[in-house]
Amino acid sequence: MTATVTASVGILAAGWGALLPGAWAAVVVAASLRWRPAPERVRTLTGRTTPTSSRAAGITVAGPTGLAHAAGCLLERLGAWLLRRVHQPPSPTRARRLGTAVAVAAVVVPVVPLASPVAALVAWGVPGIGAGRRERRRLATLAADLPDVVDLLTLAVGAGLTVGLAVSHVARRGSGPLTAELRRVTQEVALGRRLADALDDLPARAGEAVRPLVGALVASERYGAPLVTSLERLADEVRRDHRRRAEEAARKVPVKLLFPLVTCTLPAFGLLTVAPLIASAVRSLRV
Repeated sequence: MTATVTASVGILAAGWGALLPGAWAAVVVAASLRWRPAPERVRTLTGRTTPTSSRAAGITVAGPTGLAHAAGCLLERLGAWLLRRVHQPPSPTRARRLGTAVAVAAVVVPVVPLASPVAALVAWGVPGIGAGRRERRRLATLAADLPDVVDLLTLAVGAGLTVGLAVSHVARRGSGPLTAELRRVTQEVALGRRLADALDDLPARAGEAVRPLVGALVASERYGAPLVTSLERLADEVRRDHRRRAEEAARKVPVKLLFPLVTCTLPAFGLLTVAPLIASAVRSLRV
């Protein structure tokens, strides 16, 4: 009797184990059909595009199409709905991260229920960590390009160009990431915006490292302050700061090498030196 009951319970458990993934797949398909994005022609006619690029920089670019785009839209709508339910502003980044965390937790629950909170936390935190790392790298690249841009602006202003012409020439002839931001400034000026106002928005996109340069350019544009002396002093300060950061990075190299040294070199050294001694000692004790 006990064996029969055990066999029946095992059959039921196997049936539920086979049924749950199918039911979950049906729910996912139904939800994707319910919240799928509008076709491209409809978005074109209504003017609705899905922004998927640097919202922090204020640039809106149409995102990729396909399955990944549909999944991203679905997760963003789910997160926005949840944020509205708790009376929070549904920003696109937070909505997508929240929707991803909820979807991952829902996928993990049928398999390992106790691991679903951990999976949700990981799904919430990993995109933020990756985005923060990419943003730090971007700002570091912009700061590394700052000395060359300051030198070019110093040469242009020293040659007799005005602030607007100097910025335009440097933006047109440069090739670094900071010159790309200057090209955006010149594009805004070409659309009718004042140069000083366009430059004021530059530190929000390029980081606080460019604020002294922007301050000197804006002061010369608005109030006619002398610019060559300010740029020469700023070039010296930027070069000195760049050298200091390079020295700090060089001092961090031994610390960064400590982890591979401990995990790779020392175990091999121990196996080559200590392990034979221990083996010979054990062999002599046996004799």
